Amino acid sequence: MAQIGDVVRYLNAVGGGRIVKIEGNIAYVDEDGFETPVLLRECVVISPAGGGEVKKESKYVAPPTVVPEHPVTPKAEAVEETVTGEKLNVVLAYQPVELKHLTTTSYDTYLVNDSNYYLYFTYLTRADNGIGWITRYAGIVEPNIQVFLGEVTHADLPDMDRVAIQYVAFKRDKEFALKAPVAVEYRLDTTKFFKLHCFHDNVYFDTPVIALDIVKNDIPCRTMMIDSGTMEMAMREKRYADKPLRRQVQKKEKRQGVIEVDLHINELLDTTAGLSNSDMLEVQLGEFRRVMDENIRNKGCKIVFIHGKGEGVLRNALLKELKKYPRCEAQDASFREYGFGATQVTIR
Repeated sequence: MAQIGDVVRYLNAVGGGRIVKIEGNIAYVDEDGFETPVLLRECVVISPAGGGEVKKESKYVAPPTVVPEHPVTPKAEAVEETVTGEKLNVVLAYQPVELKHLTTTSYDTYLVNDSNYYLYFTYLTRADNGIGWITRYAGIVEPNIQVFLGEVTHADLPDMDRVAIQYVAFKRDKEFALKAPVAVEYRLDTTKFFKLHCFHDNVYFDTPVIALDIVKNDIPCRTMMIDSGTMEMAMREKRYADKPLRRQVQKKEKRQGVIEVDLHINELLDTTAGLSNSDMLEVQLGEFRRVMDENIRNKGCKIVFIHGKGEGVLRNALLKELKKYPRCEAQDASFREYGFGATQVTIR
């Protein structure tokens, strides 16, 4: 029987070393600094601990291991294709965990791949500097599958005003029609996450969700070219294409005189149950920032923020936020039209 300190080899396997301890019928063999547990009866002593006579080795020889000439790779499960799946339909969706408690709940993010194609994709959000992007998820989603991308909390919402999906579509082990790789970007109004009527029924989910169409019947929504050589040109073309839309809105606003934004919390949220005063203030400031960011390039534009008189907390918070917009001037709005509860901002 082998003892501590004996140098042994394994009876039915390749390898061996010195026994450093024995527990019951298990020997722990030191192999290059790693302790390997082996049954004592499987150890053949080739050098005793005391330097005595070498014990006679067993005449048993382990049978050679048969290695196949061509290793067999497990065959992937066959993809069950659908008739309509030859056209890509991809959806990014946000599903509330507790629909009846929007003020406190978190949201599950899913990517739905309704097609016969595999998608290698990335899910991105805009970085704080407003230029770069941050990868939130990257991977492959199988055909006709929806994949969970992560959980979104209320603390995450301020960083999600811009989201994007990039993807490449392909099939495995079969011929397929080539699909162009694209990137789709969305401006996400995060105040909708607090409004029950902004969640809608969707064919892919059992409960109402906020769903963003990435691709519909092979046609990407709000596409941007992802070729690195033409990215800048494509972004410029997108800006130029957007300008006529912005001019139409400006003309309408000029006829009305000013843009009016009601910041009363009951105009922004369906319910305030469970919200603290600071939570409601953050929602109101979020709406203020959204309107300012959308109109900051419209020189001469006048925006009236209706906040009510109250204790002046919201008004003071707005004036503090306005310091981030140095090209804007603030004054009390017309008392005749708004009383003491509104502030007018002029963009210079």
